[in-house]
Amino acid sequence: MFKSKSKSFWFIAVLMLVLSMFLVACGGDGSTNETDGSSDDPASVDESDNEIPEKPESLSMWVNDEEQQLDAYEEIASRFEEEYDIAVEIIPYSMLDQLDGIALDGPSGQGPDLFFQPHDRLGDVHLQGVAAELEFTPEQEARLADYNQDVLNSFSYEGIQYGIPAVTETYALFYNKELVPEAPETMDELMEIARELTDGDNYGFLMNALDFYFVYPFLTGSGGYVFGQDADGLYDPSDIGLNNEGSVAGATTIQSWFEEGLIPEGIDIDIMNGLFMEGKVGMVVNGPWAIPDYVDALGDNLAIATLPKDNGEVLSSFAGNKGWLVNYYTENQYWATELALFLSNAENSTTYFEVAGELPANTKVEIDDELMDAVFEQTQYAEPMPNIPEMSQVWEPIADALTFITQGDDPQEVLDEAVEIIKEDISIMGQ
Repeated sequence: MFKSKSKSFWFIAVLMLVLSMFLVACGGDGSTNETDGSSDDPASVDESDNEIPEKPESLSMWVNDEEQQLDAYEEIASRFEEEYDIAVEIIPYSMLDQLDGIALDGPSGQGPDLFFQPHDRLGDVHLQGVAAELEFTPEQEARLADYNQDVLNSFSYEGIQYGIPAVTETYALFYNKELVPEAPETMDELMEIARELTDGDNYGFLMNALDFYFVYPFLTGSGGYVFGQDADGLYDPSDIGLNNEGSVAGATTIQSWFEEGLIPEGIDIDIMNGLFMEGKVGMVVNGPWAIPDYVDALGDNLAIATLPKDNGEVLSSFAGNKGWLVNYYTENQYWATELALFLSNAENSTTYFEVAGELPANTKVEIDDELMDAVFEQTQYAEPMPNIPEMSQVWEPIADALTFITQGDDPQEVLDEAVEIIKEDISIMGQ
């Protein structure tokens, strides 16, 4: 019994030794697999590398057909080509015609990888299905933190991110330092200056008070709004706040400007510009497009500030944003997205501003221009115009309402009627 057990023991021991030597020979030293990143073990491969598709030979982009914009993007695109070794074809194409063009060329495979649109056309872009739903890698997602988040969100529709913002535009308070040495910080201060300087054909403060785009901050500053938004920022076109208590208070203030003779009836943008450039107006509300003419007329006396505060907050102006959308039909969605992020990063947004003169959506840019820097600061307080199709039904009724309000009609009644018209027109849209 004992002898038989001894033979079995040694047989098993020898067998185990042979097997262990065989496994070591096949598998090598297991300790090196834990530390050597070059192992063929699939678990050691960086999966993020597999998310990036192969580079295409080229990408194409439709650029708005204005000389300065084309010049800027030619320079920026050459940097992309050098850094990524991907050719970029720039095709001049009017921004206002691109949506129709992409609807025709996209499905046939003739469209570009990127096209350029204002944010307030995003509702139509969504309905036509011509832009890709953007998907970002973690590294790309991190870069999005550099953008003005309100501007970035303006290229989102029903929770879907469709675009990368490139530029933003709003208006601010322009003033003549010879008449107004320092910009007013509050609306009360603005009104005091307006009353002090208004005399005959000289005015303390003028604006195009019949244009809802410019009037928006003054009409809604006390709590009014166009459309309500949920916690995710989605607009509710059935919730219209243009006749609520805050909007009526704003309309009453606007009406008082005309009742006191601070702003004359019949004022329009051309009359306002003419009087301001003649040195007869202390302050006006306008956008950066007016700077060249104003500088020619007023020289160093021209200054710009953010809009004044009301209820402790800087008035929120309307913002119009433009950005890059990826063609739904492109086979190069990742690299087109990468190009859009490259075009609008801090370095290239600085170049674009210096060449094309449009303010960047990237907040990391430093504006070395005292006048434009003030407008850039106002963009931090600006609210993008609603990007849903229902917004198209707002402009005309509110413009009519402003006309009646400045002529002395009851603000509550006028705004109630305007909102009712807006609701009826939106209802017709849904049929």
